[in-house]
Amino acid sequence: MTGRIRWLEWLPLGLFLGVAAWFLVAALPGGGSGAAPDQAAVYAEAPVPAVLLPETAPEAPAGSPADTQDSAPAGIGPDTAVVSADWARAASGATGIPQRALLGYAGAALRVAGEQPGCGLGWTTLAALGAIESDHGRHGASAIGADGQTAPGILGPLLDGTVYDAFPDTDAGLWDGDAQWDRAVGPLQFIPATWSDWGADGNGDGVADPQQIDDAALTTARYLCDTGDLTTPAAWRAAVYSYNHVDSYVDLVAATANGYAARMP
Repeated sequence: MTGRIRWLEWLPLGLFLGVAAWFLVAALPGGGSGAAPDQAAVYAEAPVPAVLLPETAPEAPAGSPADTQDSAPAGIGPDTAVVSADWARAASGATGIPQRALLGYAGAALRVAGEQPGCGLGWTTLAALGAIESDHGRHGASAIGADGQTAPGILGPLLDGTVYDAFPDTDAGLWDGDAQWDRAVGPLQFIPATWSDWGADGNGDGVADPQQIDDAALTTARYLCDTGDLTTPAAWRAAVYSYNHVDSYVDLVAATANGYAARMP
């Protein structure tokens, strides 16, 4: 596709993640002006290699994420409780990903592996999406707490037609704080309408909250696995492409996921 790409071209397909461009440009030299450029402009400034293969599933130095011989940190739900705390500490040190975010990604990957054994989704794919969408919940002054909650909550630009196409409210302001217009929410950047369709409760508290990393990671994992078997490059790329219909975005996710896998001993 040629020409300038706007985020909202892909909203009818469900998951709104073009806001990744807004977050990514804030980390680039001269970024963070508050005016989100379109995706084509961002990726022109930050080219990435055309990585075709999905991530591998490396052995962590302290065993696999499912090694439960050690105790998981307090304050986490059932999905993250099955993740080895020793593995999470070692993986965090190797990749630079905050440990609590890693627990969410790995817990979601293990959960869908049980639910959909034919999917083949790796935790590094979820981690790559978390890195691109919100720097693992660290965009601006935000951070993911021990309970998995992102505080302050991460909100994308207001979709009121001023800078981007208008997207009228779909949640009465429940998740994005605005009863007139929508905006993307949480560390994995869902629009409220999509969250209404896909939102999952990953931490077992009875609430599906897009600002809670376990919930957001499980929702993302199920969304990707809806594509089918992700163990081939073509299927993996198709799943990520369904998340954001921009080939350069898929390349960036692949490069980031492969980078995390390569850092694991």
